[in-house]
Amino acid sequence: MGKLYVVGFGPGGYEHMTAKCIDVIKNADVVTGYTTYVNILKEYFPDKNYIATPMMQEVKRCEMAVEEAMKDQTVAMVSSGDSGIYGMAGIIYQVAEEKGAQIEIETVPGVTAASAAASVLGAPLMHDFAVISLSDLMTPLDLIMKRVDCAGQGDLIVCLYNPKSKKRVDYVEKAADILMKYRKTETPVGIVRNAGRKDESHCITTLGALKDADIDMFSVVIIGNSQTYEKNGRMITPRGYRL
Repeated sequence: MGKLYVVGFGPGGYEHMTAKCIDVIKNADVVTGYTTYVNILKEYFPDKNYIATPMMQEVKRCEMAVEEAMKDQTVAMVSSGDSGIYGMAGIIYQVAEEKGAQIEIETVPGVTAASAAASVLGAPLMHDFAVISLSDLMTPLDLIMKRVDCAGQGDLIVCLYNPKSKKRVDYVEKAADILMKYRKTETPVGIVRNAGRKDESHCITTLGALKDADIDMFSVVIIGNSQTYEKNGRMITPRGYRL
């Protein structure tokens, strides 16, 4: 029986890959994934047999991975971050079921963008938080903003994935306007670009100034709750311990 691993390899750097991730990729007969992710891994695993597809071909990519595993091979389907958080794990199970594939599937977790970005900023995720993608390719925009509103009502720290693209230029601003109904404009906001990669950068701004920040698809935006503060260039959310 073939084996299909759905592997999260973290932000991209070798030091953030788990031992399980490295072991699975090294021992796989085939490594499949999005072209950009495959190119990252080729630096560390140059001798592997890779099958890559470009953006917007997720279903095709998963079909290829399942078909390779059905040939009694060991396949690693790779995703950056965690494969079970906006990754390929869900669609892999759906495709395998659709094909009636008699294969074994195992999900291998990785460091997701939220925790990678939080480590750069200090300690912003020390209390309850919500991770919300601002991409409306799969989810209607009104539902996305409803989720932002609910997070604001609950005083949750908000971590925004896919915050801005060439077509989605004002979604971050819309989210900020919603959250300012529930928290102060001075609320700290951390922006991390390419977290855990060679050209990583970050800054800390405020909720009121977020609309003017330099943000793109490679950025993660973490918006503090009512207790979050900035100190010595670090963003900190108290857990509630008595000192």
